[in-house]
Amino acid sequence: HAEHELALRAVAAGAWDFLAKPVEPELLKFAVARALTKGALERELRQLKAAQAEDFGITGVSPSTQRLKELIRRVGPADIAVMILGPSGTGKELVARALHHVSARAAGPFVAVHCGAIPAELMESELFGHLKGSFTGAHQDRMGVLATADGGTLFFDEVGEMPPAMQVKLLRFLQEGTYVPVGGRDARTANVRVLSATHRDLETMTSQGAFREDFFYRLKGMVLRTQPLAERREDIAPLAVRFLQETGNARFSPDALAWLARQDWPGNVRELRAVVTCAAALAGSGEIGLIGPD
Repeated sequence: HAEHELALRAVAAGAWDFLAKPVEPELLKFAVARALTKGALERELRQLKAAQAEDFGITGVSPSTQRLKELIRRVGPADIAVMILGPSGTGKELVARALHHVSARAAGPFVAVHCGAIPAELMESELFGHLKGSFTGAHQDRMGVLATADGGTLFFDEVGEMPPAMQVKLLRFLQEGTYVPVGGRDARTANVRVLSATHRDLETMTSQGAFREDFFYRLKGMVLRTQPLAERREDIAPLAVRFLQETGNARFSPDALAWLARQDWPGNVRELRAVVTCAAALAGSGEIGLIGPD
């Protein structure tokens, strides 16, 4: 019956549409067509989400990328330290997030710390927290990164930039799971899985005394490596297409994709994304091609 209140209750209960008696055939066809389209779109979205979860958001078809995904599946569930090595811009944090995603800590926090972005004099307070009055400007207690990451994963990005003095203080935490906030006396505990990443050669730095050997081996655990784009050219076109899809409705010509795959990309994935984003802004919803022969 064509009752407004009944229609509202039906839709609120999950009905896709509401047709009043007597039903007009054309209106019925239209409603069913819309429902079928909606169902198809929902299935496609579920498939895309499932595929993205399976690939951890890591796009690529090269043997090295496939091997990296397989290692993530195997190493992720093991509650061990992992060090991710590779050039800048190759997705090391993406790998760290994938390891967290497949671990038993996935429901816990993922906290990333860029070791080169925090001034040395503030790093202890940033990591361990501090108590009120422990130094000028400490007007209240402040929880540190270790406490924030408790129960989850702590990711040290560019760990090669960490000051030596901080390495010593973190070593105790890595060994015993305890730390003392700045200005405090009582030890506190935090249960975190530590992942780290760097583009530096830590073994050489260790042999030269620029990085603590004991700290290095505490962090090392399992080592995963990300490769530069120049060594996995098969991944360039899929990455470019994905970045383009994220920015709008433009499309690449075959020549443009071939040109992208021939470039060395010293800035790796980060550089490729920037170029694709700029090209998409210029192309609008049109085709992105080449101006000249190369």
